[in-house]
Amino acid sequence: MTPAELRKRLAEFAADVAKFTKPLLTSPEARDIARQLRKSSSSAAANHRAAGVGQSHGDFTAKIGIAAGEADESVYWLQHLRDAGIATTHAVKPLLLEATELCAILKASFGTAKIREEEQKRKKDTARIRRQ
Repeated sequence: MTPAELRKRLAEFAADVAKFTKPLLTSPEARDIARQLRKSSSSAAANHRAAGVGQSHGDFTAKIGIAAGEADESVYWLQHLRDAGIATTHAVKPLLLEATELCAILKASFGTAKIREEEQKRKKDTARIRRQ
């Protein structure tokens, strides 16, 4: 999956969450959860987008890490809505599947970015030692 495809998928997920949570905002028992889910899903999309324009590899890695954490939080809130009986399993299932997949993709990307960051640091350290 290309970064552009993932960016689009994350944006669509945030839009789908906004539609899903709209009726929940009128319910006192669901309002706070719906808001948290909206925030986490849109934050995952926004941080992935910000990673693409990062000023350094470290900035990219940090933003991808945040996006992965926000996607994981979205998984939690969807599970909570389902488990608390606020939303039906049928209604939550497609969003939960997508959130889980996005979370896995972002976590893998974060892991790869951390490895590359460490490799770059080792190369710089090696070059510095050779110059001395």
